[in-house]
Amino acid sequence: MERKQRGFFSALKDEVVRGLSPSRRRPASPSSGLLRRGRRARAAAAEAVAPPATPEMAIVRRSGSLAPLMEGPDPGGDPRRRGGSGSGLGHWVKGQLGRAQSSATSSAASSASAAASSGKRCDVRMLIGVMGAPLAPVHVSILDPLPHLSVKDTPIETSSAQYILQQYTAASGGLKLQNSIRNAYALGKLKMVSSEFESAMKAMKNRSSTHTGGFVLWQMNPDMWYVELAVGGSKVHAGCNGQLVWRHTPWLGAHTAKGPVRPLRRALQGLDPRTTASLFSDARCIGEKKLNGEDCFILKLCTDAQTLKARSEGPAEIIRHILFGYFSQKTGLLVRIEDSHLTRIQTNGGDAVYWETTITSSLDDYRPVEGIMIAHSGRSVVTVFRFGEMAMSHTKTRMEETWTIEEVAFNVPGLSMDCFIPPADLRSGSIGESCELTQDSGGKSVIPQASHRARVAALEKAHDSNVDSVIWKMEV
Repeated sequence: MERKQRGFFSALKDEVVRGLSPSRRRPASPSSGLLRRGRRARAAAAEAVAPPATPEMAIVRRSGSLAPLMEGPDPGGDPRRRGGSGSGLGHWVKGQLGRAQSSATSSAASSASAAASSGKRCDVRMLIGVMGAPLAPVHVSILDPLPHLSVKDTPIETSSAQYILQQYTAASGGLKLQNSIRNAYALGKLKMVSSEFESAMKAMKNRSSTHTGGFVLWQMNPDMWYVELAVGGSKVHAGCNGQLVWRHTPWLGAHTAKGPVRPLRRALQGLDPRTTASLFSDARCIGEKKLNGEDCFILKLCTDAQTLKARSEGPAEIIRHILFGYFSQKTGLLVRIEDSHLTRIQTNGGDAVYWETTITSSLDDYRPVEGIMIAHSGRSVVTVFRFGEMAMSHTKTRMEETWTIEEVAFNVPGLSMDCFIPPADLRSGSIGESCELTQDSGGKSVIPQASHRARVAALEKAHDSNVDSVIWKMEV
């Protein structure tokens, strides 16, 4: 047996040497015929007792002779092509060049994909930061009674607003039914679009970055709410336990909001008529306007100076925050809500920069749910305008959101105050609203950091089944 194996490897060695030699063919020796007959006999005996040939054994031909070995790696891996014509080195070089070209193409594609992914993350951050969980301008409590209609010694603008709110309360289901609601639940789907960006050079970019997601909103008396919104692979949580308002985003972590306790703006978009009526209790009627062929009353609510000061922080000063409500004269329902707030940021040794954010929400598809009129769809248009002392620094960003309400329920059994407890990692230092607007592409705030301001840093990444594909932590 050893002699047969030795003869086989000797023949293999001879064929290898012959295949690698420049001449490729040597003169036949007198003993070549004898050796050939011996190899054929051994090959026939091996085929009789051996299993079917494998790809590794395909190097031996049926005639018993060995196919010339390739001088490089086989790019195709097909055993039937190993004995083909042409130089194996040539095929190997072509394969390497193909791999290099493919690698360069994939590298360029991955770079473009990384840049697009980075821009997409910035779009998602801006969308969620501005439209995810904004708050109402002023503090309002469900325990505060609605004002009674008074004409004597009351300005006509105020008395008109009180009359409009009474009509709105009656059209929404009545005060008695609304006061019987202890808690509420709403589930909806939404789509956010970052559509336009305009700079001082009049360069318009229609990026049309679209992100879909959903949200769930829980509310409970008095003044407690919790919202969870997931869009574009990121999730934002916000809530209020009646004493403080907090929010958690992947890039800022968990933090409390500046200023007094305020309701969630998303609840005012046709989901909570009782809180909406209380919010506009101090508003004034400033006129009428026709929207989509329908006459509407306009109520205007201005934030007082004390609340603006409480919401300001460090170099960021909130100058004004105004809320407009458009109530249909035909149905008495709220059909549009619009708020605009202006923030002034003074950097050290630099010019002041102003950020004006305007959110206009149209409410549609009112349907009764347990006797309460709820808007089941709507659309919001957001414009963020940045301007300052230098005209070249002006920018304008336009974003949109459309939403639909899938489920609404009132007086849900089992809902308790434990569902509105703030997160355990909530930091004591609060973060102002302007921090969402002043994030650069790297996720860092351009406002000078105060001693109690949280500094955001990405420390670790974790991939799980949830929409939070990145875990962010905060350093203080």
